[in-house]
Amino acid sequence: MRVLVVGAGPAGTRCALRVAGRLPGAEVVLAGAEAALPYDRVALSKYLAGDVAQEALVTHTLADLKAAGVRYRPAMPIASLDLSARAAVTGRGERIDYDRCVLATGSRSFRLPLPGADLPGVIPWRDLAETRQMIGVAREGGPAVVIGGGLLGLETAVGLAARGMKVTVLHAVGWPMERQLDYDAGTLLANRLRARGLTLHMPVETVAIEGTDRVKSVLLKSGERIPARLVVMSVGVRPNTDLARASGLDVGRGIVADGAMRTSDPHVLAIGECAEVGGRTIGLVAPALEQAEIAAATIAGEAAAWAPRADSAALKVSGTRVWSGGEVAPSDAEAVTLRAGESYRRLWWRGERLVGAVLYGDTAEAGFYQNLIASGQPVASRADAALGQAWLKDAA
Repeated sequence: MRVLVVGAGPAGTRCALRVAGRLPGAEVVLAGAEAALPYDRVALSKYLAGDVAQEALVTHTLADLKAAGVRYRPAMPIASLDLSARAAVTGRGERIDYDRCVLATGSRSFRLPLPGADLPGVIPWRDLAETRQMIGVAREGGPAVVIGGGLLGLETAVGLAARGMKVTVLHAVGWPMERQLDYDAGTLLANRLRARGLTLHMPVETVAIEGTDRVKSVLLKSGERIPARLVVMSVGVRPNTDLARASGLDVGRGIVADGAMRTSDPHVLAIGECAEVGGRTIGLVAPALEQAEIAAATIAGEAAAWAPRADSAALKVSGTRVWSGGEVAPSDAEAVTLRAGESYRRLWWRGERLVGAVLYGDTAEAGFYQNLIASGQPVASRADAALGQAWLKDAA
């Protein structure tokens, strides 16, 4: 069997390796658009902050992939798919025939349609090349602006500050990470970041990026100008569906796929951030890797189906850990809050079932709460659950 995997991110690489392992003798080609070995994209923030070297990001060498039965083709973007002929054409005009094709094209950063958004020095951070570009600018110091105070935006801000830049975060909501944290936890985090030297403006509206040959400042709706040598846009991502759409596959927000990760063409599968299953797209590595496993099983002729689970997000920034899982601050749920010093815990309940949780400072119980949310297990005492797993067991 000839299997082409388009996209060498974590999901694409995992799928290629699993297919090769399940089907010895299969011709497995992993085509990556970037001119780099497969690397840990989640660890890019650590590389930006100087905590790890670039070499440490690599997850698989050429020798590793070859030994596993995968032929890796870096810097090999796929330009088009001919579904009827089951063939792909690369950006260089090379034809690659396949029996099964897996689209793992990921997502692309959203660039705000602002005046000056295309100036040199404005980066919608997503990949290794953009990270290296940011590090190059940071070596010269000066002010930087991060537009967006979500998970990635804060990691970006902390990384640039660690490189010696004076960083300002602009966020449209009144507290950071509003999708993962409630107002109280977000305020605690904001205060911590400010104490560590970051400047946060929230809520604000950015109206333009100013400069001529390069970025010089960011203009706010209030009229205030924030000096900047570097502007990083961290305002969300969009599934990369261009190849699928041009090929005639069904596309909604993402590439429409069933639970077995098959698209509208049964010979083509989609996984990771580019895929849409049951009307839902994903933005985290863990479910993307799960989908890679399911796709490999499907290609091998095994019965398998992916089912979504409650999202969770973790961040360690400036020595502070935060975690959230499930629904954050749902209007139809009751909250139980526990606060002790710099530690904060809020749980949301519907009846006896935990539906969401936010932890700030002490995240040791994150796995316990994630399991409670995912399982839907009824809990008789909300107060005991708020104190943690050991307390709940003792109470039982």
